Amino acid sequence: MAHPFATLTPDLVLDAVESIGFLSDARILALNSYENRVYQVGIEDSEPLIAKFYRPQRWTNEAILEEHQFTFELAECDVPVVAPMIHNGASLHEHNGFRFTLFPRRGGRAPEPGNLDQLYRLGQLLGRLHAVGATKPFEHREALGVQNFGHASLTTLLEGNFIPKSLLPAYESVARDLLKRVEDVYNVTPHQNIRMHGDCHPGNMMCRDEMFHIVDLDDCRMGPAVQDIWMMLAGDRQECLGQLSELMDGYNEFHDFDPRELALIEPLRALRLMHYSAWLARRWDDPAFPHSFPWFGTERYWGDQVLALREQLAALNEEPLKLF
Repeated sequence: MAHPFATLTPDLVLDAVESIGFLSDARILALNSYENRVYQVGIEDSEPLIAKFYRPQRWTNEAILEEHQFTFELAECDVPVVAPMIHNGASLHEHNGFRFTLFPRRGGRAPEPGNLDQLYRLGQLLGRLHAVGATKPFEHREALGVQNFGHASLTTLLEGNFIPKSLLPAYESVARDLLKRVEDVYNVTPHQNIRMHGDCHPGNMMCRDEMFHIVDLDDCRMGPAVQDIWMMLAGDRQECLGQLSELMDGYNEFHDFDPRELALIEPLRALRLMHYSAWLARRWDDPAFPHSFPWFGTERYWGDQVLALREQLAALNEEPLKLF
């Protein structure tokens, strides 16, 4: 059977945007997105808009609207975020079986790795994000946890026959050892789940005119605050300590960070490694994935994954980063 996105043609994209009252100039540009489909659509006598078409059957309408509501709350508190446009009284629209949302076009560049001045300002932005996120929980979005990001990921990979037989015993063994260690750390580390970005890599914190703004809250969920922090760190341990200090100086101006959560950095990194492989496996029926990730399923990829998980297991046995 054809994948649902196979019917999302350029004409359908233009028809969807025009179905809610915009007049396109027929210019359309596909943007870099795999989980959903995102397009820049030209509008007659106006700035282009960004149209995001949600992957069918991934989120419920309630979960999507909860994401939108979170961005609206952030915007109302003057947190710089690219929020969905409300048009005809709604932020979520439907056309020919596809749910879509429009955003204003907002360009920018990603932060420079290790730039301490930028990290201080990113810390301020994350503190403001979490100050809003901590005011109430999500009701329709799951929390990040060892079960759904770890054990469920391993089950997907083992049952889907994605791992070459020659590497299957090694991968399964190290993955199970790693998950046991992750669970142990989770169980002894105090942490509070709050509404957070969920996929806060530097590419989702864009800078324009010397101001940072948050983009793409598609993966927002409940989880520990440190999940949105650790991906801002790069380099060796000493470099990460200096970067963490700058981040926290900015962060704590707006929201109190519990330093005990730093012990979760390596467990969360481990879960992300496994979840990424499982994400590729779950999306393999989408023609965009084999085309864009041809190395998935090769012995080289899975050999590298075995090595990465072993290195991650070793990292979990090291002393966590600490604030001084």
